[in-house]
Amino acid sequence: MNVVNRIDTLLPSPRRWLALGAALLVAVSAQAEEDPFFASLPIVVSVSRLPQRLADAPTSVTVIDREMIRSLPIRDLNDVFRLVPGFQTYPNTTEAGRVTYHGLSDEEFSPRLQVLVDGRSMYSPAFRNGTNWALIPVALEDIERIEVVRGTNAVSYGSNAFLGVINIVTVDPSLVRGFSAATSYGNQNVRDYSLRTGGKLGESGDFRFTYRQQNDDGLRNQYDWIDSYFARRFDFRADFVLTERDSLQVSAGHVDAVTQRGRLSTATWRSNPGNPIRDFEQSNSFMQFLWRRALSIDSDLQVRYAYSVDKGSEGYVNPGNPGAGIAPYRYDPWGAEGSRHEIEALHNLRLVEDVRLAWGGSWRQDRVRAPTTLANQGDVPRDVARLFGNMEWKPSAWLTANLGLSGEDDSLAGTHFAPRASVAFHLNPQNTVRLGISRAYRTGSTVDYRGDWWNGAKYQFRGDPNMPSERMDTLEIGYLGEWRDWRMSLDVRLFDEKVHNRLLVVDRADLDNSIPDAMTPIQDVRMRGIEYQWRWQPFDVTKIILSQMFIDIDAEYLASALANPTSSIHAPGKIFHIDALSELGTPSRSTSLLVMQKLPLGLEFSVAAYWQSKMKWSVNTWAQGYQRFDTRLAYPFRVSGVGGELAWTVQSVDGAHYEYKGDNDPPGRVVERRQWVSLRLDF
Repeated sequence: MNVVNRIDTLLPSPRRWLALGAALLVAVSAQAEEDPFFASLPIVVSVSRLPQRLADAPTSVTVIDREMIRSLPIRDLNDVFRLVPGFQTYPNTTEAGRVTYHGLSDEEFSPRLQVLVDGRSMYSPAFRNGTNWALIPVALEDIERIEVVRGTNAVSYGSNAFLGVINIVTVDPSLVRGFSAATSYGNQNVRDYSLRTGGKLGESGDFRFTYRQQNDDGLRNQYDWIDSYFARRFDFRADFVLTERDSLQVSAGHVDAVTQRGRLSTATWRSNPGNPIRDFEQSNSFMQFLWRRALSIDSDLQVRYAYSVDKGSEGYVNPGNPGAGIAPYRYDPWGAEGSRHEIEALHNLRLVEDVRLAWGGSWRQDRVRAPTTLANQGDVPRDVARLFGNMEWKPSAWLTANLGLSGEDDSLAGTHFAPRASVAFHLNPQNTVRLGISRAYRTGSTVDYRGDWWNGAKYQFRGDPNMPSERMDTLEIGYLGEWRDWRMSLDVRLFDEKVHNRLLVVDRADLDNSIPDAMTPIQDVRMRGIEYQWRWQPFDVTKIILSQMFIDIDAEYLASALANPTSSIHAPGKIFHIDALSELGTPSRSTSLLVMQKLPLGLEFSVAAYWQSKMKWSVNTWAQGYQRFDTRLAYPFRVSGVGGELAWTVQSVDGAHYEYKGDNDPPGRVVERRQWVSLRLDF
């Protein structure tokens, strides 16, 4: 189906555009002293590991800066990515919150998108090699910028960057002085508190320390479940200037979070003994050291070491069925403790006048202990070594070429190579066309290779040490326009992505509980479409960001997946659900709009709007299409030397809707209007 033909079905109605235009015209008279929003293209480092202009980068990047984050009507980090074209997200509920790009979202902790905080990967061996968004150890106020690489970047960050990269850069401690306290209070039991302080450490150091606590009652109980969310974050960073050439960054922190699992019995409306209401306790502790040395004006070296420990537990005793010979047993599928040691070296240098190179290597060791899913195996180790390199060649003002290659050796998954090549044609200083091609691999979790899980009644899962890796081949065409006279920019990406050996857990013998499920290559999936982000600052006081994606997805079963006649894939309706999961694993069309407006009397207003068509998050869930409007009104102030901000935020202004499980797929998760008042004081 031609994706372009779908555009008219998603655009907001003329009435909404007229209302928006009227609101903007009323506010034009507001005055503000501010640098132009699009004075220059930002420099990004997340694509090739080289500092580059957006016009020189080998793939599309969305940059979310500190001002934009501060203006958004949000309180959870993952909500930021609703504004990035091609991204989908939902919050922590009775299942873990997810952020994904172009779908492939069947596994609970989204294992195909690399997330970094100051260079440290958020991937966790305890959570099946995925990202637990409840444990991201950074508060919104500590984020300097986020670079979102839209498209595979395994060449720079390894197999976890299969679909893309989210690189979160935190605020330099030298910019944080004094003491700040903030609180938010609202309906649905929103109770948030944060404290932040910063200052000097001796003659050559600066530090920043933040504590943030969040609490809410989650989404409304539509059927037989209970939802709530609680998290605490402690985050410390210190930067030291050691010599004229050397600097050291030290980071450490801890996060713990609690969400709800389980079901109510529909007969008694009490906790179901076979799946009781229980706490899912999660935690992360980490430390990191990053040393940088300037070798010359055209060369620098950095070495990074990180250590982290993740824990999860939701265990309970299932009463079993003594009458059928099934004794009580302990059930804790997310009960695990994982640790990671990682060391990485990166060298940036200029080889000749028009050639730059970023190259390096890394080694990490993961260890995971999971009494339920890795039964009787103790600590299971995994070693991954990687070499990588990216080269930029600028022979003339109208041409930039990028070439990259990485090799990764995994003690469980084997060896893989990820190449990438791109060329950018700068038609003039305002317009660039880019062509790119790449290949990436995605390896599984330790449980996928070594799992051994008997739940007392059924052989639930067994790992496959010979499981193949997913492979994705990407062809893309990009366009970047930056029209400074109009204070406007446009970033367009046309993509053709084919995933080979898409992995999914399959019951290999539908009627035989003694034969375990396994992670199985099941389909080839092809994703083709177009996405863009348009930015405009028509006045000093007004900023507009519009993003859209249109995508077609086709899936084809592998002959090997259909060969087993006893597999659950042949159960009535199962093939349809798996097809739908692949082909509607992301909405076929989605739109986001952000308007940031400075008003008279020093007030600041923002509205974020989202439109999304129907999609599936998992085999058994449908998310209905929806529209949503969020707003924020803030008043920054300074009185007697004390600064701060008073803000009122309302999410889902237009009323309740479904985003994760829909109204025809109980138990539905209802996103109702949530509003809160925030106060921050800076001393």
